[in-house]
Amino acid sequence: MAGDGGGGGVVAEDGGSSGPARVLFPPTFSVSEIKNKQRRHFMFLRWKQQQRKEKLAAKKKRRKEREALGDKAPPKAIPKTIENQRVYDETTVDPNDEEVAFDEATDEFAPYFNRQTVPKILITTSDRPRGRTVRFCEQLSSVIPNSHVYYRRGLALKRIIPQCIARDFTDLIVINEDRKIPNGLVLSHLPDGPTAHFRMSSVRLRKEIKRKGKEPTEHVPEVILNNFTTRLGHSIGRMFASLFPHDPQFIGRQVATFHNQRDYIFFRFHRYIFKSEKKVGIQELGPRFTLKLRSLQKGTFDSKFGEYEWIHKRREMDTSRRKFHL
Repeated sequence: MAGDGGGGGVVAEDGGSSGPARVLFPPTFSVSEIKNKQRRHFMFLRWKQQQRKEKLAAKKKRRKEREALGDKAPPKAIPKTIENQRVYDETTVDPNDEEVAFDEATDEFAPYFNRQTVPKILITTSDRPRGRTVRFCEQLSSVIPNSHVYYRRGLALKRIIPQCIARDFTDLIVINEDRKIPNGLVLSHLPDGPTAHFRMSSVRLRKEIKRKGKEPTEHVPEVILNNFTTRLGHSIGRMFASLFPHDPQFIGRQVATFHNQRDYIFFRFHRYIFKSEKKVGIQELGPRFTLKLRSLQKGTFDSKFGEYEWIHKRREMDTSRRKFHL
């Protein structure tokens, strides 16, 4: 063993022959026991390197064993993730459930899905919005067809909602901001609700996205809703779907995606490009943002007397990392 004065040792393989050196750590070795900061960092990197080599060697060994066994090889183990270890939710939607089908046929979004209404969206902001929020609203209106941007000018939402209903708007979107940064979104379906309140984060405008495509066209985009599996998630998904017209214009090759992962809803807007008969590429057009549901309220927006269907209570609900609500 060749000591270097810093703890830990290097032993040559094959009993001291001139082969590649390999680090050997005692079974009870802890990097945190090393007092010298630089030495501790160096030994930690060396230990991580050894762990990666051992993991790669084990992976190669398993692959060779599978090739040797051929058809008799056991099935590959499914890696454990938070998603596939999710705690079962009894409200998970079954597409063949008659009760779910009845609720969908009679809920507030039924006129839209029965093609009785055409989406018409009003996008507004909090009082005195700053430049970034204004640009975000303008870009969001280019994503959602038949949407109109108006600024509050001190009007309360309770006064705006009756005016929206009188002008045949089907949805109201309110973008809130804090310290000049958009941080909240209120989505109210008109005329009977419901109203969802989201926390907004990771907002990126078009000019802030690398390798972005050209400006989006006026074609109606396709809509993709991923992983909204519970009754609550199903309601939120139907609320997002009702913002867009029924018949997408495929010639525009534009896609709006709402992807739910661990109760965070990621929004992306892409254009897909056919490179050949078998290869397809995508270009992000922007904007992009992430939503986290805070509450779902029955009826239109009413902060004082509104009845809430669901409220996110962190201390009571976030007791397990594997428990999701959407």
